[in-house]
Amino acid sequence: MNINSDWDDNQPIYRQLRDFIVTMILDGSLPEGGALPSVRHTAAKFGMSPLTALKSYQQLVGEGLIESRRGLGMFVLPGARKLSRAAERERFLQEEWPRVLDMIGRLGLN
Repeated sequence: MNINSDWDDNQPIYRQLRDFIVTMILDGSLPEGGALPSVRHTAAKFGMSPLTALKSYQQLVGEGLIESRRGLGMFVLPGARKLSRAAERERFLQEEWPRVLDMIGRLGLN
């Protein structure tokens, strides 16, 4: 896992880590069935509290993208890529696309 450690102050760090992991699922660098690094490893690598990393992982569990296997760690669930794609597409259309359209209009672009 690689991420720019320059966190965006406009969004909680746990959410940024969650988004980064979703991106890895979407681009296939974290395949379905693949193991995620441990919470402690992730926290140390990105210079964050283990509780922050855990919150990201818990959010992904709640979204049905990863699961915890007792004694083994966290794993990407089958179907996570498809589910992620649908959720991210919807989020983009609801949150980002209206801003893009507004900017296109303000700039006079076709």
